[in-house]
Amino acid sequence: MSNAVSSQGKREYRNPYDSPFRWQLKDLVLVVVLGVVFGFVYWALVQAWNALAIAMGPAGDLAQHFFQGGWLLVAPLAVAITRKAGSGILAEILAATMEFVFLGSPVGPVLLLSAFLQGLGSELPFAIGRYRHFGITRFAISGFLGAFFVFWSSAIRFGWFGQEIFGLRLIIHCSSGIILGGLLAWVLVKAIKKTGVVDNYAIGRQR
Repeated sequence: MSNAVSSQGKREYRNPYDSPFRWQLKDLVLVVVLGVVFGFVYWALVQAWNALAIAMGPAGDLAQHFFQGGWLLVAPLAVAITRKAGSGILAEILAATMEFVFLGSPVGPVLLLSAFLQGLGSELPFAIGRYRHFGITRFAISGFLGAFFVFWSSAIRFGWFGQEIFGLRLIIHCSSGIILGGLLAWVLVKAIKKTGVVDNYAIGRQR
């Protein structure tokens, strides 16, 4: 898609709804649906995390880091499909709300803080690119930042500072963010776009 730049330096869109700041009702509905669906996905990841922690025995405390990227998936999907500012943060908060309100996550409302940090970190690279660039590198950076941002709040909550394996936690955590929250998200977005079901959204208009 090519958008013109006016003499005042403002970007003009052929379709006004291509602006990242002009939401349509269908954009909001899609973000809500993604949030609800990924609330269940994230809850299932918690069960997988618990199972892996048991299987890893004494090293089970590291299990959550391997799955971290999985809890970042909904933000890049929402942003890439709708291309709306705030869609990634909103989708993460909705998914977290599903987890603790409807699925009984023992973590409780503190999940909302984690969701905000994950959404903020994941959406930031796309916001810097003005929601017009969606290459695989940007997805990888999105996954890294989503994991990196939330790592520090988790480190405070769980008392990781000063541990000998602090660096190992950070490496596994961010690597999972890049692979699952970034590269896997890029693959999923490509696959969803090929189905044609999102052709009526910004991702379908911007070829």
